[in-house]
Amino acid sequence: MKRKHSLILVGLLGVAMSLTACGDDDSGSGAEGSDGGGGGSAAEGKIGVILPDTESSVRWESADRPALEAAFEEAGVEYDIQNAEGDAERMTQIADTMIGNGVTVLAIVNLDSESGAAIQEKAQSQGVATIDYDRLTLNGSAEYYVSFDNTKVGELQGQGLADCLGDKKANIVFLNGSPTDNNATLFAEGAHSVLDPMTNYTVVGEQAVPEWDNEEAATIFQQLYTAADGKVDGVLAANDGLGGAAIGILEGNGQAGKVPVTGQDATVEGLQNILAGTQCMTVYKSATQEAGALADAAIALVNGEDAETTGTTKDSESGREVPSILLDPQSITKDNVSDVIDDGGQTVEDVCAGNFASLCTDAGIS
Repeated sequence: MKRKHSLILVGLLGVAMSLTACGDDDSGSGAEGSDGGGGGSAAEGKIGVILPDTESSVRWESADRPALEAAFEEAGVEYDIQNAEGDAERMTQIADTMIGNGVTVLAIVNLDSESGAAIQEKAQSQGVATIDYDRLTLNGSAEYYVSFDNTKVGELQGQGLADCLGDKKANIVFLNGSPTDNNATLFAEGAHSVLDPMTNYTVVGEQAVPEWDNEEAATIFQQLYTAADGKVDGVLAANDGLGGAAIGILEGNGQAGKVPVTGQDATVEGLQNILAGTQCMTVYKSATQEAGALADAAIALVNGEDAETTGTTKDSESGREVPSILLDPQSITKDNVSDVIDDGGQTVEDVCAGNFASLCTDAGIS
């Protein structure tokens, strides 16, 4: 499916054609930003990407950044990748700087829809096309939305927990992601769509974790666990960090490994918890695949072309159908942890370090 662009691309092309190659005049210092370009000249213009933080998930710096850098280098396009470190004001400042320094396409992982939409409005007024990466900006104006099917992520988590619990009667606690993250809403909706019809399960607690903060998640789960008198048989945790927080509380109560816990992102910790039997499953979203999809869409915009899309995603606030590239996530259990490693999502050296070496051997990972 393709989308014809509006007059914004006329302005975009004009800006793109007027740009000349430049040095490292707009990158952040140290680890905050990276500015580079490949050896070729396949695309004119410059792409800016703003990642959200280093707290909600380790994926942003350990997986997405290197995957994006590799994709842009291969395409021979100039780029600037920076991280907002969880600060919406900082993200706005980075965006302003990138726009001032000549990016022609700006991709953001918003920290909240309000600030994200304001960034996109400013970019649009300056003839800069925008892309929502991983998270949809409600009331935004992005040309494209590149992500995984987030409702399906939740469905995989719900089905994974059900597979681990079986047909027995069970009390479930939902530990959802940040209320300001539209993805977290979709994860929860997907999980509920699978688990709610299963009448043998009872939800005995549910709460969102502000900013995906793992320490706060531990406090919240402890409160939910106590409120349920410890009668918790399963935990629908929205990602591996929240799952790890729940596992820590369960360990303190002698229940780790007895209570299935879900996750997402296939982090090293998450995969190790799965191998150890304290986490039931995780959902893998290939950073290489997602970064490649973003690079393709961004480079198409730089060249004044239409990106290949898989459909549209409805903005629940504005009603706009946003042209989208949605990828398929994968459920990961102990039986297929090796799929993540084979795809390059994690390394054997990291996952199988120390005491996990024997567990990897038992799981056929070498």
